[in-house]
Amino acid sequence: MNIISINPATNSIIGETNISSPEDIHQKVGEAHSVQESWASLGVKGRKNVLMDVLRLFKEHLEEIGVLSTQSMGMPSSLRNNLDLDAGIEYFEWHLENALESLKPEISFEDSTSLNTVFYEPTGVAAVISPWNFPFCTFVWQVIPNLVAGNTVVFKHAQECVLVGKLIESVFSSSKIPQGVFSEIYGGGEVGDILIHEDIDLISFTGSTTVGKHIASVGAEKLIKVLLELGGSGPGIVFEDADMDKVAEAVFFNRYANSGQICDGLKRLIVHKNIAEKVEQTLVKMLQSKKVGDPQDISIDIGPLSSIKQTDALKEQVDDAISKGAQILIGGKKPAGLSEAFFEPTLLSNVTTDMKVWQEEVFGPVLPMVTFESEEEAINLANDTVYGLGGYLFTEDKEKAEVVASKLKTGMISVNGTLYLHPSSPFGGYKKSGLGREHGKNGFHELCQLKVVATEK
Repeated sequence: MNIISINPATNSIIGETNISSPEDIHQKVGEAHSVQESWASLGVKGRKNVLMDVLRLFKEHLEEIGVLSTQSMGMPSSLRNNLDLDAGIEYFEWHLENALESLKPEISFEDSTSLNTVFYEPTGVAAVISPWNFPFCTFVWQVIPNLVAGNTVVFKHAQECVLVGKLIESVFSSSKIPQGVFSEIYGGGEVGDILIHEDIDLISFTGSTTVGKHIASVGAEKLIKVLLELGGSGPGIVFEDADMDKVAEAVFFNRYANSGQICDGLKRLIVHKNIAEKVEQTLVKMLQSKKVGDPQDISIDIGPLSSIKQTDALKEQVDDAISKGAQILIGGKKPAGLSEAFFEPTLLSNVTTDMKVWQEEVFGPVLPMVTFESEEEAINLANDTVYGLGGYLFTEDKEKAEVVASKLKTGMISVNGTLYLHPSSPFGGYKKSGLGREHGKNGFHELCQLKVVATEK
C-alpha cells in the first residue's frame, strides 16, 4: 500500500510513497541498535563533526524542502523561511555549537576525600515521531538533539508531509553519517504504533494529546523514557492598559500564522471588558487586510489547512459555537472559489465556556474571545483548560505581568509579543500538554541517562 500526498490548496496529487512494513521497521530498529555503541563512542566532538556535514547538505536542499512543505501542508511561501526553514537551521546550529557545554560532566558533590561526578550518557535507540505543521523545524527539534547526544534514531514523519520525509532521508543517505544511525519509516498511526512497540529505549512524540496518552501507556509498560509535546489552548489576556499595536501584531502571528496550526498558539482571547470593543475593531481591521489564497503566492498571508478533514473539524467547532450564541465578527466559513481545505480567518465574540471552541484545542484560524473584569477572573479563565503549553499577556505594567505570569499554569509565557521560542530556552507544557522539555541544556538532558561516579581524591 502507498501513502498518497495531496496538495490541500489544489486537492491534487503531488506524489506517493510506500508504507513501511513491520519487517522494514524491525530491520531498521535492529540496525539502529547495532551501530548505537559505535556512534556513542565517537563522543560529542566526533558526532558534531559528522553532523556538520549533514547540516551543510540540508542548507543546500533548504529551498527544495520549503517548496515540498508548501505543497504538502499549505504553509504560505511568505512565511515558511521564517517559521520553518530558517528556524530549523538556527536550532540545528545551536545544538551543535552548545552540545559540549550542555553535555559535559558536572560535579554534584565534593569534600576533602571524595568527588561525585554526573555524566550524561546516551539512552540508546530513540523512536521519533513528528507532526506536519512545521515539517522541517519539528524534525530538527526532535531528531538532531538525539543524534548529538549519542542516540540513534528511527524517525517517522507525519503522512501529510511524507514527501518532505523522503527528502530528509535522501539528505542523510548522501551524508557521512554511518548507516543505521538515522533511518526513516513511512505511514500513519498504525506504523507509528508498530515502531513504539519495537525494542527501543526512548520515545519522542509531538502530536495530539489522545495519541500522546496511548504512547505514554506503552512507555509505562516498557518502562522507557517518553517525551511528549502535545496539544495546547493558549490563553491571551489583554489588560486595560495594553498597547493595541502590540496586541494586533502578536495575535496575528500567534493565532493566524500557518493558518492557526500552531500547538502553542494563542487560542483563547481574554479581554478586559472596558476595551473589548476597541480590541474587536482592531483585530477585525487587521484581519480584513490579510490575503487568503494559494500558499505558493508570495503575497498570501493565510493558506489552506493541512487537509479537508482538518477544515471539517474546525467548521464543526465553529458551528457549535454559533448554535450556542457566539457572534461572528469576521470570517466563519470556507471561502468561495478556493479548495475545501481553506477556512476564513475568524474572530468570535459572545463566547461561553461550554462551547467546543473553548473546551477543545482549535487547530485552525479561529479565535474565540471572552471578557473579564478582575485580574482574578482573567487568571481563572486562562487556567480553565486541560492544556498548559503557551500563554500570552498584554499589559504595560511589568509588575502585573510578573504576578499574573506566576499564576498561569503553562510552560511558556509571552509578554507583549516577546518571543519565548529560542534554542536555549526549554519548550514544553503543563497538564495534558505533555511530558518533559525540548531545547536547551534541559532538553539535552531529557535524552540522556544520568550516571553518578564517586571517586577518591
